[in-house]
Amino acid sequence: MNSSSYSTAEGPSHPRDSPGAASYDLSEPTLPGEQGEFSLEKTMRETLKRLEGSGITPRTLGVYFKDLRVTGTGASSFFQNTVGSRLNPKVAYDDIRRALRPETRDILCGFNGVLRPGEMLLVLGSPGSGCTTFLKMLANQRETYHDVQGEVYYDSLTPEEMKAHYRGDLQFIPEDDIHFATLTVEETLRFAAKTRTPQVRIAGTSRENHVDYITNTLMTVLGLDHCRKTRIGNAAIRGLSGGEKKRVSIAEALACRSLIDCWDNSTRGLDSSTALEFATALRTVTDIRGVATAFTAYQASESVSKLFHKVCLIYEGRMAYFGPSNLARQYFIDLGFEPVNRQTTPDFLVAVTDPDARNIRRGFENQAPRTADDFAKRFLESDIAAINEQDMDSYRRDFIGRGDLAKSYSRQVKDEHAKTARKGSPYIVSIPMQTRAVIVRRFQILKGSIVPQAAQILSFLITSVIIGTVFVRLQDSTSAFFSRGGILFLAVLFTTLVPLAEIPTLYGQRPIVLRHKKAAMYHPFVEAFAMTLADIPITLVTLTIYCIVLYFVVGLQASAGQFSVFYLFIVSISLVMKAYFRTVASIFSEPAPAQAIAGVTLLVLTLYTGYQIPVPEMIGALRWLIYINPVRYAYESILTNEFRTLQGTCSTLVPSGAGYEGTSIQNQACPVVGAIPGQSHVDGNRYVSLSFEYTYSHTWRNFGILVAFGVFFLITYFIITEINSGAAEFRSVVEFKRGARNVQKVASSPRDVENGSGSGSGGDAVTPVQAEKKNEQRTKEVENSLEESLKTTDIMSWAHLTYRVSVGGEKRHLLNDITGWVVPGKLTALMGESGAGKTTLLNVLAHRADVGVITGDQFVNGQALPADFQAQTGYCQQMDTHEPRSTVREAVLFSAVLRQPQSVPMEEKQAYVDKCLVMCGLQGFKDVIVSSLGVEQKKRLTIAVELAAKPKLLLFLDEPTSGLDSQSAWAIIAFLRALAEVGQAILCTVHQPSAELFQSFDRILLLQRGGETVYFGDLGHNATTLIKYFERNGSRPCGPEENPAEFMLDVIGAGATATSDRDWHNDVWKKSPEAKAVLEELEHIHAGGRSRPPVKEALHSEYSTPWLHQVRILIVRNARSLWRDPTYIFAKFFLNVTSGLFIGFTFWKSPSTLQGTQDKLFSVFTALIVSVPAAQQLQVPFITMRSIYEIRERPSKMYSWSAWVTSQLVMELPWNIFCATVYFFCWYWTVGYSTSRAGYTYLMLSVLLPAYYTTIGQAIAAMSPSPEVAALIFTSAFNFVLLFNGVLQPFMELGWWQWMYRASPYTYLIEGLLGNALGGQEVDCSSMEYTYIDPPSGQTCLQYLGMYISANGGYVSNPSATSQCQFCRYRTADEYLNANFNIRYSHRWRNAGLFIVFIVFNTFCIYAFTYLFRMKQWEIPAVLKRMTSDGPQESGSPSGEERHLSTV
Repeated sequence: MNSSSYSTAEGPSHPRDSPGAASYDLSEPTLPGEQGEFSLEKTMRETLKRLEGSGITPRTLGVYFKDLRVTGTGASSFFQNTVGSRLNPKVAYDDIRRALRPETRDILCGFNGVLRPGEMLLVLGSPGSGCTTFLKMLANQRETYHDVQGEVYYDSLTPEEMKAHYRGDLQFIPEDDIHFATLTVEETLRFAAKTRTPQVRIAGTSRENHVDYITNTLMTVLGLDHCRKTRIGNAAIRGLSGGEKKRVSIAEALACRSLIDCWDNSTRGLDSSTALEFATALRTVTDIRGVATAFTAYQASESVSKLFHKVCLIYEGRMAYFGPSNLARQYFIDLGFEPVNRQTTPDFLVAVTDPDARNIRRGFENQAPRTADDFAKRFLESDIAAINEQDMDSYRRDFIGRGDLAKSYSRQVKDEHAKTARKGSPYIVSIPMQTRAVIVRRFQILKGSIVPQAAQILSFLITSVIIGTVFVRLQDSTSAFFSRGGILFLAVLFTTLVPLAEIPTLYGQRPIVLRHKKAAMYHPFVEAFAMTLADIPITLVTLTIYCIVLYFVVGLQASAGQFSVFYLFIVSISLVMKAYFRTVASIFSEPAPAQAIAGVTLLVLTLYTGYQIPVPEMIGALRWLIYINPVRYAYESILTNEFRTLQGTCSTLVPSGAGYEGTSIQNQACPVVGAIPGQSHVDGNRYVSLSFEYTYSHTWRNFGILVAFGVFFLITYFIITEINSGAAEFRSVVEFKRGARNVQKVASSPRDVENGSGSGSGGDAVTPVQAEKKNEQRTKEVENSLEESLKTTDIMSWAHLTYRVSVGGEKRHLLNDITGWVVPGKLTALMGESGAGKTTLLNVLAHRADVGVITGDQFVNGQALPADFQAQTGYCQQMDTHEPRSTVREAVLFSAVLRQPQSVPMEEKQAYVDKCLVMCGLQGFKDVIVSSLGVEQKKRLTIAVELAAKPKLLLFLDEPTSGLDSQSAWAIIAFLRALAEVGQAILCTVHQPSAELFQSFDRILLLQRGGETVYFGDLGHNATTLIKYFERNGSRPCGPEENPAEFMLDVIGAGATATSDRDWHNDVWKKSPEAKAVLEELEHIHAGGRSRPPVKEALHSEYSTPWLHQVRILIVRNARSLWRDPTYIFAKFFLNVTSGLFIGFTFWKSPSTLQGTQDKLFSVFTALIVSVPAAQQLQVPFITMRSIYEIRERPSKMYSWSAWVTSQLVMELPWNIFCATVYFFCWYWTVGYSTSRAGYTYLMLSVLLPAYYTTIGQAIAAMSPSPEVAALIFTSAFNFVLLFNGVLQPFMELGWWQWMYRASPYTYLIEGLLGNALGGQEVDCSSMEYTYIDPPSGQTCLQYLGMYISANGGYVSNPSATSQCQFCRYRTADEYLNANFNIRYSHRWRNAGLFIVFIVFNTFCIYAFTYLFRMKQWEIPAVLKRMTSDGPQESGSPSGEERHLSTV
C-alpha cells in the first residue's frame, strides 16, 4: 500500500493515544465557528478520505527523549574583541588555549518525555532558559552544540538516520522572517510546495495540481489571498507588513509537510486574534494529519494555551514540568504558588520560574521550590512525572527498537521520492527537479529586481560606448599597437571587475538557503547552480551589447572569425570570474575578508596577464602565477586573435625627417619590437610573440584551459556552498567592553544558554546582573530620580485626523477621521489588528510621515504645536535600532549629550544617564555591548535612549512588548506605568496583551482596518467600561475568564480571516454617545488649554547642540566603533600589506631600461586598482551607519546630517592613511625607487590617494540605496577614471576625449608620482629594445644618426660601428614619459594641487549627494512607480503600517 504525508490535509489512520495526554475527541471538529465558505477542517477531512480512497496511508512520527543533556562550548560571556586585543599576544594565547581545551556548560539537563503524533506541546520558559535549544533538539538540529547526550528516538529511527535520510520530516521554524524580498507571496509558497511534493498523490492529481491546492489552501487559511501578488519586501523594497511576513513564514513551513514541527515564537508580531487563528489552524493540522507539534510562545493567551495537549516548562535548562496541559496550573498551585487575578496559565507557569515574579501561597514559604534544581527534583517526585514515565514506557514498547517499523517507514518515504531521486536522500524531489524549481525561482527573483538588472546592462552599454569612442577607429599602424593592447586589456579588465561588485549581494541570501536546506527542500549547491545558469542569459545579453559596440566602434579586425573569438573569450572570462568571486564569497562568513581576498586576487589577475609586465620581464619566483591566471589565457587569445592578421605600417622610420630625404629603406628601421631592418611593415604575430611570448596557436588550448578553470571554480563553489552554508548562522553571546569592572562571575548567562558555542577573547565567565525590582519599588525609583524632569501638564490632542497616500495612481486612506488626546499621568494604548494603521498614526502624530496628504488638526493645550515639537517628544520604534558596538551606557549618554542643551553641564547629563539606567533596570548591563543584548534589554535601552532626551510633551512607543516573554512584557509595561504615575504622557501600540497587562492601561484608542476608530475612552476597572460599550452595542458577552483585549478584537472581526456582522466605526462608534462625549471633552480640553500661555519652544534652532559639538561627539562614537571592529580594520590592513608586497616584488628592482620604466609606470597604475576594493570596503559601514541615522536618529532631531557626514569622513580617513602608509613601505623600495624622492611619493600615494578613494567611495555610497548598488556604480565609474588617465590610451591618441584626460583625477596622480620618481633619470635600452639600423657604406653609426638624435633625442650604443647600429629612441626617462604619456617632472606640485582639488570636490559631493538623495524627498515619476509596484498591498496600508512609498 502506498503512503504519503500528503500536504496539510492528512491525518493518521489510527492516532496514537497517550496516557498522559489531555482528553480530546479527534472525531469532533476542533475548528469551531467557521463562518465563511472555506473550512480548513472540512477540507482536510475530505482530502484524507480521498487519500484513503487512493490507497495512501499517511505517515506519522513521534519523538522520544530520555536523560537528554545538551552542552555548549565557550565561556559564559566575553569581552568584546578590539583592534588592540587582536594584537595582544596574551589574548591570542588565551584564544588558542580555549580552542584546544574549550570550556563547556550545560544548556539542557535531565529532560525526559515523549511527543506523539497528533499531540501539541507548548514549551514555556523565560528568555535564555533553553526553549529554543529544546525545540532544536526535537528537530534534530545539533550542529551548533558541543555535545548531546541521552537517548533520542524518532519511533524506531535514530537521530543519525533522521539526519541522513529523513531530514525533511523534522522542521525547526525560527523566529525571524527572512525571505527573498523580490518574490511575491504566491511565488514563495508555490516554491515550497513544489520542492516537497510527494510522488504518490491522490489519484488523478498532478504535481501542478498538488502545488496549486497547497498554495491556495494556505493563503486562504492564513489570510494571504489579498496579497498573493505582492512582493515580500524588506527594508529597501516595499512589500508586506510585519504581520503578513510572519504569516508567510508560517505558510511556507506548513507547505513543507514535515511530521514534527517546532515553532519558535511564531506568533511574534501577530495581534491576539490572528495568533489564535494560527494556533487553532495548527491544532486542526495536528489532529487530522497526525503531526507532532512543539511550540514556544511569548505572552500566549489562555485561549491559545487550551489548544495544547502537553506543556513543558523549562527553568534555567532544567525540566520543571512535562505533562498534560490541563493539569499544569493545579500542579504548581499545589507546589505552593498562587496566580494573580486573571493571570493566564502560560504567564503563571513562567512566573513561577522568576524569583521576582512568583507569588508564593501563604503557608508555603518554606516548602515551595526556589531554584531550578529544586523544581526539577520536585517534578521527578510528582505524580505527573509518573504519568510521563508511563507514557514513555508505552511509547518505547510500541515503537522503539522495532525493525519492521523502521523498514516500513523507509519504504513509505521511498514511495514519496520522485522516480529519478536517490531513494536514500532526505530530498524527495530529484536534483534535476530541484534545479528546475530553483532556476524558475531565480528568474522570478530577477524579474522582481528588474531595475538593478537594467542598470547593469545600461552600465555595460555606456562603458562600451565611451571606451569605444576613446579608441575609435584605430589605425593599422605601429603607433596604435600599444593602444590595441590597451583596449583589449581594458575589455578583459572591465568584465573581470564587475563580478567583484556582487560579493555583498551573496551574503543576503545565505540564511534563507540554510533554512531551506534544513527543511530538505533543495541542496544549497542547487541554488548556486541555478544562480549560475540564470546568470548566463543575462550575461550573454549584456556582453553581446558590450562586445558589438566596443569591437566595431574601435575598429578591430573586421572579420567574422576574429569577432567570434573575441566574443567567445570575453563571455568565457566573465563567467569564469563570476564563478571565482562567488567561490571566494562562499568561503567566508562576512563580506569584508572576502572583499580583501578578492582585491588581492584582482591584482594577481591584472598584473600577470602579461600586459603590464610582459612574461619575459617577470621575476622567476612569481612567474608561475601566469599559469594559474585565467585572465592571462583570455588576454593572450584575444590579443593574438587581433594581431594575427595585422601588418602594421611603421608610423615612424628611423632615421627620417630633415636631412634624410630619399634615404633608402635598407638604411632605415622601424623602432618597434618585432620590426625587421629594411622593412616598413611590422608583422603582428612577430610583435606579440617577441613582446609577450604569446602565439595564436594557443587559442583553443587557452579556451580549453578557461573551460577547465570555470568547471573547477564551479565545482569548488558548489562543494563549499553545500558544506559551508552553515557559516551564515548567527551565534550571539553577551559581550562586555574591555576594562569593564561591573562584571560578575556566574555559571551561565541568559543569552549564552541558548547558544551552542561562543566566541570572543579574554576574561572569565561573566554576565550582567539580572536582579529586577518589584513593581512598587520600580515606581519609587522613578519617583525619586525623575519625577521633576518628566512631569508635564501639557495635553496633546488631535481632531479629525485623516491620512491618505497615492498607490499606483489610486488614493488610499490609511487613517480616517481619528480624534483623541493623551493626558499626562495616563497610559494610553493604541490597539487594532495588523494593518489597522497603528504605527501609521504614531508616525503622523510624531511628524514622521514624510509623504502623502494629512488633514485634520493637532494641538498642545488647544494651541498650535511648538516649532520644536519633535525635539520635545520621544519615539521608541518597534525595531530597536542602535549603533551595535556601543555599550548600553555609551548609547544612552550619546542621546543625552546631543539631545539635551549644551548649557546643561556634562556632569549633570552623566548623572541623569545613570538615573535612567537605574530606572530602566539596565545598571547591570551598562558595560554590555548593544549588539549582544537580549530582546528585553534592547527594548529597555530604546526607552532609556528616549528618556535621556527628557521629552517634555509626550513619549510614543511602537510595540514595546513585541517579541518579549510575558514577564519581560510585564516589566516593560510596569515601567511605563511608573513613568505615567510621575506625570509622563505616554501613547503606545501593543500586541497580544494579557488581561493583567491590559489592565495597566488607563485609556485605549482601538482602530479597525482602514484606520477607523472603533472606540476611544477609558478602560475602566478590569476593562468593564470597554466591555459594557461593546455588549451594549450588540456584541456577544465577554466571558468571566476571557481576556478583554482578545474579546474586543474578536468582536470587531480582527484577524486574518475573521469578519464582523456590523461596521463598528460608521454604524456604531460615530452614532454613539461616547463619540459625542469625546468631542465635548476635546472642546473642554482646548478651552482650558487656551487659557494658558502656549508651550514655549525649548530650542531656538533645529538641534539642541551646536554643529561642532555634534561633530565632536560623533567622531568619538565612530572612533570607538571602528576600534571595536577588528575584522573590518584588519581586512583593510591585509589588503594594503598584501597588495604592497605583491606589487613590489612583481616589479622587483625594475631596471632603467625602457621596459623597466614602463614597469614602474604600471607599478603605479596597478596600485590604483587597490583603491577599488578599498573603497568598496568603506561603503558598507557608511551605508550601515546611515541606516541607523535615518531610521532613528534623524527623526529624533538628534544631530545634523552634515555633522554625521563629517564624522564619517574624519574617522575613516586616518585608518585609510595608516594602511596606505604600510602599503608605501611595502611597495616603494621593492620596486626600486630612489630614497631621495620618497617624500613626495608618500604624500601622493599614502595621504592624498586614500583621501581621494575615501571621499569618492563615500560620495557614491551617499547616492546609493545599498552597498550592492554602490559597488556597481563605483566599479563603472572607476573604469572611466582608469581609462582617461593616459596609461591604457596615451594622451595623443585620445582625440576628442582629451578633455576627459584633463578631468580624470588619476591623470595628475600618475603624472605626479612618475614624474617625481623618474624625472631626470637616464634610460639604458636592453638588447631587445634597440633598433638595429645599417648605415650607408662609409659612415659610422654616429655620423649617420647624429643629426636625427640631435633633433629627436635618443642615443647610439655603438657610435663607431659601421653596421648594426644599436639605436635607443630615448636617452632619459623624461623623453620617454613625455613622448608617450605626456608626463613631465616639472608638473609634480601642480599635479598635487589639482589632485587636492578633486578631493575637495569629492568631499563636496558627499554632502551634496547625501542631501539630494537621502535628505530631500523626491516624488518618483509615474513610470518608476509602475516599475516598482506589483499589485495590491495589504488592506491597512500599501506596504504595511510603517512604510512610506512615494519617496526615494
